Amino acid sequence: MSPEYLLTTLVVCLAPGIGVVYTLSVALAQGMRGGFWASVGCTLATIVHMAVAVAGLAAILHSSAVLFQTVKFAGVAYLMWMAWGTLRGAGGLTLQAAAPQPAGRIVWRGIALNLLNPKIPMFFLAFLPQFLSPGDGTRTIIELGFGFAAMTFAVFIGYAALAASGREAVLSRPAVMAWLRRAFAASFAALGLRLAMERA
Repeated sequence: MSPEYLLTTLVVCLAPGIGVVYTLSVALAQGMRGGFWASVGCTLATIVHMAVAVAGLAAILHSSAVLFQTVKFAGVAYLMWMAWGTLRGAGGLTLQAAAPQPAGRIVWRGIALNLLNPKIPMFFLAFLPQFLSPGDGTRTIIELGFGFAAMTFAVFIGYAALAASGREAVLSRPAVMAWLRRAFAASFAALGLRLAMERA
């Protein structure tokens, strides 16, 4: 993998999105353990999307308006549900000292949030060819995909560590927790609205 590919991948992964918001919120609520499993879930979803793009299914999704809209609005509904749950301080995203959520539940939510965004495989379908040569085959594409997934995990772990390091200071200030809860809820809602306005 070229340095240009790694640098571009780093910039893409650092950009705030569904996975970043989810990882930060879980790390603040659950600590580093929760942030780790949130990062795992988001990374696994990235690998699935990469596989879809490599297999060419993203092109089919792009050409089927009905399929695209179905997946898209399922994602919108899930994001709005996450926003409502966060605003109410319910479920795994409550920003207060509480018993740790099961790792499987945290991972599954991370997977579901990212899998229900049909734009991700299309992004990969447009992103990867920029770093391929005419003679490259499927193996090279897979290597680039796993490189992207590894960068995703590393960046999200960094976000989780950052959130977990300030967790005690946040949890000791109810006013800060309330504003953060609203900010995360607004972020999920905004991401949902942005996804709703996306076109195939």
